[in-house]
Parts: sequence; structure tokens; C-alpha cells
Amino acid sequence: MIKFIKRTLLFILIVALIAGGFIVYQGHQVYKNALNSISLADKIEKIKKDDSYVELSSLPSDYKNAVISVEDHRYYKHGPIDVIAIIRATVSNIRSKDFMEGGSTITQQVAKNLYFIGTDTNSMYRKIAEIFMAYDLEKNYQKDEILEFYVNTIYFGDGYYGIEEACQGYLKKPSKDMTLYEATMMAGIPNAPSVYAPTANINLTLSRQKKVISTMVENEYLTQEQADELIKMQEKEDI
Repeated sequence: MIKFIKRTLLFILIVALIAGGFIVYQGHQVYKNALNSISLADKIEKIKKDDSYVELSSLPSDYKNAVISVEDHRYYKHGPIDVIAIIRATVSNIRSKDFMEGGSTITQQVAKNLYFIGTDTNSMYRKIAEIFMAYDLEKNYQKDEILEFYVNTIYFGDGYYGIEEACQGYLKKPSKDMTLYEATMMAGIPNAPSVYAPTANINLTLSRQKKVISTMVENEYLTQEQADELIKMQEKEDI
């Protein structure tokens, strides 16, 4: 009986390894095909030529802190992937049974935005491809550069791609002039633009903004007093 159990477990392990290897192989093929269509360097050069592209140094530090805090608070401490975040997201998804929480780093999201948005590739293969591309990104670019690519490629809803287009569209001002209040609002939108865009439902926009503010307090980018002031400002919101 014990031998049978051992053989069964060994068989399951072998099947799992073969299946896992196949998925990684297919994901690597998706990654290679993406690079064959256009190199990473050329892709980056292309997005930098966009009229709405802005350098990270021109953005308010409050906005950068808000983005890092709510999207990937360990961004400067981990590599292309964040194992801790993946484990945390997996546990959370199992508990909630909705499997909605991800564990993607900012670098992985940049990889997705650059190459894999709108593709009909199997989502599992695409995720593997994103990881390979994320390693390429961190091998060739600094963290600040990758964060710059991120804020210039994320979608904010209403046809706005990148923080500059979004600020011009929603705030009627350039991104460099964002206030702390506006920065916390804008940082929350890309998580679900169809839900959190100000034109979709302002109450949900403000709810998401509270989440951003809360994470900034947790990560010591804001004091509780500053957070309280921002929450008070929400009561006067009129977009």
C-alpha cells in the first residue's frame, strides 16, 4: 500500500513537472516572438517619441510615492518578480475565492503594457512571457527608468494613456503641476480605469483614492494628519 502511494505521488510529481515545463516553454516562445517583432530597445525608443511622454524627474514626488505605495510598495527592494507578493496574493485569492488579486510587480506590468496588451495569447503563457520580459527590462534599465515607462504606458480610461494625457484630460493641467490631492487620485485610477475614472463614478474614484492614501500612510509617505486633511478635501470634491 505504501509503495502504491509513493508511486502515485511520484507519478503526479512527474506529470506536474512535465506540464510546468511545457507551460514555461510555451511562455518563452511567446516572449521570443514578441522580441522578434520589435526589440526591447526599439520599443522603448518608440514610446519615448510620443508627444505626451514625460520624464520621471518632471513628476511630483507625491505622485511617484503614491504609485509605488499602492501598486508595488517593495518595488525598489525586489527584482523583476516579487515572490512575497505572489504568495500573499495567492493566499488572499484562496481565502476570498474570487482570484482577483494579482502579484504583478511594476516591471511585469510594464512588460505587459509594452508587448502583451490586446493579444489573444493564452493567459498562462502570457504571464510566463511577461516574467521573461521583466527580467530583460531590469537587466537593461534602472528602476527609475522602468517606473518612468510605467507611468507613460498605463491606461487611465477615456482613451488616456500615460499620466500626461490623463492629467490634461481629467485635471486640465500638465502632470508636473499635480497637487498632493490630485496625485493620490490619479495614482488609483489605473487599477481599474472603467471603474475608477472620475467620469465613470466619482464615488468609486474617491473610494479608491482613500485606499491610495491609506497605503501611503502605511508605507510612511504620508503622516496620519496629512491623510486626514486629504480625506476632508474629498468632501468638497466637485469634478
